[in-house]
Amino acid sequence: KEKKSIGVSFQVVSDLRKNGLILIILQGYPLSNVALKGEATQSSTLSFATASKAIDGRRISFYSNGFCSHTAEDETDPWWRVDLQRSFTITAVKVTNRGDCCAERLDGAEIRIGNSLENNGNNNPRCGIIESLDGTPTYTFQCNEMEGRYINVIMPGSQKILTLCEVEVKIGLNSPC
Repeated sequence: KEKKSIGVSFQVVSDLRKNGLILIILQGYPLSNVALKGEATQSSTLSFATASKAIDGRRISFYSNGFCSHTAEDETDPWWRVDLQRSFTITAVKVTNRGDCCAERLDGAEIRIGNSLENNGNNNPRCGIIESLDGTPTYTFQCNEMEGRYINVIMPGSQKILTLCEVEVKIGLNSPC
């Protein structure tokens, strides 16, 4: 029987209370959103839509409410990055897209994770590609325990715009908290 406690799922496999032994298997569920303590930057900024808006803890998907990041219009290869301040084992990245319009603008964006700042971190290994969020503003990408300090979202191509309303980074059990 699976139980939940302090954000971790676990299963009691054997309960040998007569002998004073309980065997518990912890399952690698994400523990916390480490992006909240990170520092965000992006390739450019449109108006008030700074990079830090995407790590403010609010999944509000309406740009006009002022809680989304936004690069300048018609940019080549716009990108957004959060610096987690140290390397973690990343299990998942959760992205919240715009919900008021223009959701298709995020189609084709790549999520990259690693420890290098070469090409602003955009050359790090890829966790996933955002293909279509099908009207769902928030989607989780499983990253299979990738190691990294920098989480990038890059939109390859010319005349592109990158808007992110929230980016959450989940770590595994073997990451230091």
